[in-house]
Amino acid sequence: MRIVDWTSLDDAARSRVLQRPAVQRGDSISHRVREIVDRVRAEGDAALFSLAAELDGAKLDSLRVDADEVKAAAAALSADEKQAIATAIDNITRFHAAQHAAPIRVETVPGVICERISKPLRSVGLYVPAGTAPLPSTAIMLAVPSGIAGCPVRVMCTPPRPDGRADPAVVTAAWTCGIRDIYKAGGAQAIAAMAYGTATVPKVVKIFGPGNAWVTAAKTLVAADPAGAALDMPAGPSEVMVIADRDANPRYVALDLLSQAEHGPDSHVMLVCTDQALVSAVQAEIDRALPGLPRRDTIRTALTHAVAVIVPTLADAVTVANDYAPEHLILQTAEPRALAAGVDTAGSVFIGEWTPESVGDYCSGTNHVLPTYGYARAYSGLSVADFQRRMTLQEATLPGLRTLAPTVRTLARLEGLEAHAQALAARLEPTDSGQRA
Repeated sequence: MRIVDWTSLDDAARSRVLQRPAVQRGDSISHRVREIVDRVRAEGDAALFSLAAELDGAKLDSLRVDADEVKAAAAALSADEKQAIATAIDNITRFHAAQHAAPIRVETVPGVICERISKPLRSVGLYVPAGTAPLPSTAIMLAVPSGIAGCPVRVMCTPPRPDGRADPAVVTAAWTCGIRDIYKAGGAQAIAAMAYGTATVPKVVKIFGPGNAWVTAAKTLVAADPAGAALDMPAGPSEVMVIADRDANPRYVALDLLSQAEHGPDSHVMLVCTDQALVSAVQAEIDRALPGLPRRDTIRTALTHAVAVIVPTLADAVTVANDYAPEHLILQTAEPRALAAGVDTAGSVFIGEWTPESVGDYCSGTNHVLPTYGYARAYSGLSVADFQRRMTLQEATLPGLRTLAPTVRTLARLEGLEAHAQALAARLEPTDSGQRA
């Protein structure tokens, strides 16, 4: 890892240290993504079949995962694998079921009732990456809250393998969660298909799920188009920041960094600590563990972007974390809970040495679809609320309307909106029988 002394850097240099590698090459991707999206809009299913062959090396007979493929997927998994999926679904369901927001009903003044209720989104698109590694856990993270929210139409897209099938674990996880519309399409083309619809893939109103820089660029592009689909959050290449003190276990730190680096070559991993000796120990553990990891080539590429930041105090480490706004923030310090209190911008925080990021990725119960690129400054991790929209209602009685009349009249005329004032005044005028005088 590249080692930097935070105190020796000016503001510009600090900004460069915190720059994500995927963001640095974003302009080169956006043009190609627009071409793919436009192609899918123009050609529909034909584009999806062609792009599957071109980009995924898969010759597809059908875009839809049919009943035979679902059965074959389940048969391909061991009993232990199916049990792991079931356990993860149980834990994630338990945590997300507690997120239901109760309706709000307030009488703001006598005779005026204001309410807020939640309604499920009518159609949602769920994107599950499977390019360099299949992610059945993501299928669970998307399917569970969308089911709890009550979305009536749930469409899932996931890249095909070269044999023309979707990953069996992804299919099994999705099917177990009640997803029945699963399509074999990946990358920007899958996002375009769900955003605009094709003869086979239904159009949705909002798209969810993480992905590489191409997927994130496509989600951003279609969300900016009123004819497209909204996006959940900017959720791109994975990233982790570990804050550690001198007593942290260097092996634990190293494996936490490697866990994120193995997601993809554009993953970003950072260590922020107060002790340079720990950095050396962590690097030694990385060197020791790396040769035995199956995805070591991917990890090596990701580690070319890795940075270890030396800070004077743990308070400075938290400042760095809040500036970076990491997707995952791991606290391996003597008093991690106290340190967590100062964290304002992170997708998800992992507290203490017994809480590796792995548990949040799979089965602790929290959602692993989290904002990246620093968007944790303004976005939250995925929840049931993201699959719903809040709607307000108001109802006034005649006495309640009379109470509000002076305020409405004054503010409407203050803004020069006379029709607003008259819409109220007309209701208070006497009727033929004089009942409203």
